[in-house]
Amino acid sequence: MDARSLVKSLHPLEVKVLLRYGKADRLDSGRLQAELSYKEGHCNQAFSWLSAKGLAAEDGREARTVYELTPLGREYSEKGTPEERILRFLSEKGPAKLPEICAALGLEQKDVGSAFGLLSKEGALAMDGDKRAVLDAAWFEGSHAAKGPKPRIAVVRELLAKAAAAEDGLLEEAALSPGEKAAMGGIARKRGSGDAAFRAAERERVWYRLTPDAAEVAAELKEAGVTGEELGAVTSELLEKGAWKEASFRPYNINAPAARLMPGRRNAYVEFVESVKDKLVSLGFEEFDGGLVETEFWNSDALFMPQFHSARDIHDVYHIAAPQKAKFIEEPYLSQVASAHQDGGATGSRGWEYAFDREFTKRLILRSQGTVLSARQLPKAKVPGKYFGVARCFRYDRVDATHLSDFYQTEGIVLGEEVSLRTLLGFLEMFAVEVAGATEVKYVPGYFPFTEPSVEVHIKHPVLGWFELGGSGIFRPEVTESLGVKVPVLAWGLGIDRMALMALGLNDLRELFSPDIESVRLRRAKAV
Repeated sequence: MDARSLVKSLHPLEVKVLLRYGKADRLDSGRLQAELSYKEGHCNQAFSWLSAKGLAAEDGREARTVYELTPLGREYSEKGTPEERILRFLSEKGPAKLPEICAALGLEQKDVGSAFGLLSKEGALAMDGDKRAVLDAAWFEGSHAAKGPKPRIAVVRELLAKAAAAEDGLLEEAALSPGEKAAMGGIARKRGSGDAAFRAAERERVWYRLTPDAAEVAAELKEAGVTGEELGAVTSELLEKGAWKEASFRPYNINAPAARLMPGRRNAYVEFVESVKDKLVSLGFEEFDGGLVETEFWNSDALFMPQFHSARDIHDVYHIAAPQKAKFIEEPYLSQVASAHQDGGATGSRGWEYAFDREFTKRLILRSQGTVLSARQLPKAKVPGKYFGVARCFRYDRVDATHLSDFYQTEGIVLGEEVSLRTLLGFLEMFAVEVAGATEVKYVPGYFPFTEPSVEVHIKHPVLGWFELGGSGIFRPEVTESLGVKVPVLAWGLGIDRMALMALGLNDLRELFSPDIESVRLRRAKAV
């Protein structure tokens, strides 16, 4: 296409770039935002369109790590970190027990416990004979001195202040000092950043240069008097004020082809999910379901996952902003589960041996696993009985070919006096071979706080290789007996997205939710 024809097809976002810059300019998104007041999405569109027309070409990429201030980090920058608030409280009020500090500062038990641990390691706090947190006056006075390296708490304060002052709340790793990088390592997370002051992210800066053809097109633009300020539509405001009479409008291409009409079809993935449901119903399973918003109690505590333990990091959850907590938890299950955590209750276990927090357990989250449906079903399940559900789950995760930030699991339980690990392996084989269509399957010992034994099932994809289909096991007595069940219970939570990945012949989970209609049409033809 010659320069004159290209002029008619250019968008104002492209026009402004062509008129402003030459082939000597190295351009990136940041420069366009600063000099042309573009938003990041506008920059990406401009570069994409110019590249497609041969008027711009990529001139390099630069990987970088950035730290983004989270809502929790903004709260810390305004109110102070838990460590700062505890030090301030003890300096004003004197020694206090940790529950007293929680109540006075409105902090959760886990936050106070974590902050106390960090301050103890640094020598700022200690525990006296009455189990009260005591401030080390010498450390506190020394932390204000100008000698030696700054205490970690002071470095964290400076990082929060820098990020809060930045327009986008971002800090570049390359711009941090060694001390700041060390401090950032303790307050930033890549996954589950809801409980961290900063979210660490890998970003890529892409550079572009205009091609020699761009200069010819820019000359045509100037000759035609095109500025990039032309309007693309008549608005009610233009009509009302009469401004349309003086405005300059972009030309319309009446030769542009009309949109192709495509008939509606059922989505291949939806059909796959329905086929899984049909198969399980034909085997005598009853379907269960539940809400997307759950309490920590049913999502984790009822499944014998300790409240303040690294085992819970298996599930990085999304918290609900408002309301933050449920009004109550059903009895007698709350008391029975709390007892199982504290000392084992009537289950024959020693439990986790900690003080169960009855307020923390009310916290509302988006469910992170389908097993929450099984936990809710146990108190009302028939024995013998078979139940299943297809649950949408939410878990902070890095999106790639086999991981999504929200995903679907097929969750199931089988209750009965005679069920065993052999029974469970039979169901897992059915899912792997008959549903997913895998030809190579293996079973790997796993760990889940709520099952013993625990088994992971893996299948081999022709392109992606081996990957986990999901986890399973036999519920521990701490789970079943606390919820009123006295017989063995088989349980599994398998990624139905991953089964579809194999069954539909795809190589990336993201293809299941592609907006590309042609891709969806082809996928359905393959499935049929």
